[in-house]
Amino acid sequence: MKTIGLVGGMSWESSAVYYRDLNLGMRERVGGLSSPRLALTTVDFAEVTDLEDDERWDQVGTLLADAARGVERAGADFLLLCTTTFHKVADQVEAAVDIPVLHLADVVAEAVRAAGIDKVGLIGTKVAMDETFFVDRLASHGLSVVVPDASHHDFLNDAIYEELVHGVVLPRTRSRVVSIIEELWDAGAGGVLLGCTELELLVSQADVELPVFPCTTLHVQAALDAALTDTEADTEG
Repeated sequence: MKTIGLVGGMSWESSAVYYRDLNLGMRERVGGLSSPRLALTTVDFAEVTDLEDDERWDQVGTLLADAARGVERAGADFLLLCTTTFHKVADQVEAAVDIPVLHLADVVAEAVRAAGIDKVGLIGTKVAMDETFFVDRLASHGLSVVVPDASHHDFLNDAIYEELVHGVVLPRTRSRVVSIIEELWDAGAGGVLLGCTELELLVSQADVELPVFPCTTLHVQAALDAALTDTEADTEG
């Protein structure tokens, strides 16, 4: 079994979801008392968001690259960033380590294409929706991406940073997010990406008719695939 490296703390709610789902997934796949080999480090979310607010992205990249090197030294065979927004500096992180980075956008794009969808909606933080780093990576896989109207961006960002990262899940927020997803459907999206881990605390497939792609869940499943590839091959042999 390979060791999965995690750089988390963006927010700790996100890290908790990754840790829980990796362990649940391993138990489902392998059974017994099995749990994944993990090397996890978390950063101070306040420090990272302060740098984000000041648009000091080089410093964000340096901070996350240092964290990634620590995970590599701890024995990780490959690395996940437990965040969507801070994939903005994924290239800087990838350049700092000698292990592969399992990029969230690549994982999600593969799932969307496998579902036969070529146009997908993306909801997430203001940075993820306003800037093109994530959309461009998805587009490199042949996907067309539509984001909510700019009038919704502050609301979605506030819902994430003022409610969900604190574990606060409000029905009125869910109702409005569902209406935003319906607008993406009207705009031609064949599915919607929950492009922030914390959004999976708020919205599920049961809430909307449009196919939902929970990015964190897909990232976790891809990590387990990568960690168990050799093990499963040995079992089949």
